[in-house]
This record gives sequence, structure tokens and C-alpha cells, in this order.
Amino acid sequence: MVNAGRVVCITTPFLLTIGALLCLILVFLAGSIDRSSTLDSLYFAKLDLSNFTTTASANLAGGTTGANLSVLGGALEAAKQQLNMYDYYTLYLRGYCGWNGDDLYANCSSPQTIFWFDAISIWGLDSNTTGTEIEDLLPSSLRTGLNTYEKVSKAMSIMYIVAVASTAATVLVGISAIFSRWGSFATTIFAAASSIFTLVASVVATALFFTMKGMLNETLEEDYGIRADVGNKGYIVTWVATAFAVGAGLFWLLSVCCCSGR
Repeated sequence: MVNAGRVVCITTPFLLTIGALLCLILVFLAGSIDRSSTLDSLYFAKLDLSNFTTTASANLAGGTTGANLSVLGGALEAAKQQLNMYDYYTLYLRGYCGWNGDDLYANCSSPQTIFWFDAISIWGLDSNTTGTEIEDLLPSSLRTGLNTYEKVSKAMSIMYIVAVASTAATVLVGISAIFSRWGSFATTIFAAASSIFTLVASVVATALFFTMKGMLNETLEEDYGIRADVGNKGYIVTWVATAFAVGAGLFWLLSVCCCSGR
């Protein structure tokens, strides 16, 4: 027979866990439906190419750096003219959206399990006819930053996957906590994994895209008019998920010690 006091005891952590799971699902679904202002506004970063120009790089004085920027600018200009580049891009956990003008959140990519925004491939810069690898034309700081971004993005994707899986497992195992504190003990193990991975994923996402914003603006805005910004709603959702997951973990732990099922 289920004890009423036991049910009351686990209601709070159970609801917090469900809240964390729903927020994480929103992060996963963001950017997966064309022109969905509700989901697609939950982006982590935004690229603004509406003021794209190659004038500055083309007019640079001679030298290796100036020549590289000029060639890179020409490749970007060609990609822009061939419609491989949109005016705006929003980046999400599992994909991106790109559009021109006021057609918000259009042309969303198919969601990927492990995603990073490979601009060279997406913009068709890897098929340039200059005979030079585009990566070799990038400033060393930007090249290093993009390599780091790729690796961290892949790790971040795995963290979010584990966070969703452990949070969903907490909900399922949490049903057993209705009957005893042993059930709470088992649930607490999954809840601990949920809170840790959700917290780490949120920290990594925040640090990654804020760092990328500064790096891209420093290296691309002046010469090419390409500006990066970060979103607000996407971070709000992931940090609310973190708050729910951490709170749920604490309450699940308390339920191990309190409210006997007998």
C-alpha cells in the first residue's frame, strides 16, 4: 500500500525533474522547425552577415596577411553571390537556421546528434578555385579558436545527451521512490548524474559561445562586417533546466532520509 506521506515527500523532486526534462527537450528541439518563433528563438549564437563586405580586406597593403585576407574575402564574396550564405544564421545545439531579410528562422538544417557549425563546408568555401586551403588563409588565432570550437561543441553535445538520458531515467526510476527510501536512493544516483551533466553542459555552452562571440567580432567584424551575438532565451532555458535538475537532486537526497514508506 502506498503511504500518502511518502507521495507528498517525493512530489517536489518529481515535479522538478519533469521540469528539467521539459527544458532540456526544448533545447534539443530548438532550430529543428522552420519559422517556429517559439522554438527557433532559443538559439545560443547568431551571425549577422547583412553588412558583409570585402572592401577593407581588398584594399589592404601588400604582404602575406593582406594577400590572405584578400583571397579569403574573394572566396566569401563568391559564396555570397552563389547564395551559399544567408544574411543571418542562428546556431543551436543540433543545427542552425539561415535566412535573408525578415524571413525569420527559415532554412533550418536537419538536426544532428553531434553538431558544430562548420562554416567552411556550409558556405561552400571548401570548393574554392584559388588552389589554397581556406583554413590556411585564416588568422592563426581564429584558426585555433575554430578548432577548439569544433572539439568543445562535440563534447557539449554528448553532455546534453547524457543529461537528457539521466533526467529521463530519474523520472522513470523515481516511480519506485513512492514505495520506499531505497527507491529514493536509486533515484538519487540518476538525479546526481542529471544535475552534474546538465550543469556542466550549461556552463560549457555559455562559456563556448560567449568566447566565440568575442573572437569572431575581433577578427571578422572590422574586415568583413560579419558580427556575432549570443541569444538570451536559449541560455535562460538551459539554466532553468540546471536549476530544476540541481534542486531535484537535493530533494531526492532528502527523500532518502525522510518520509518512510511504512
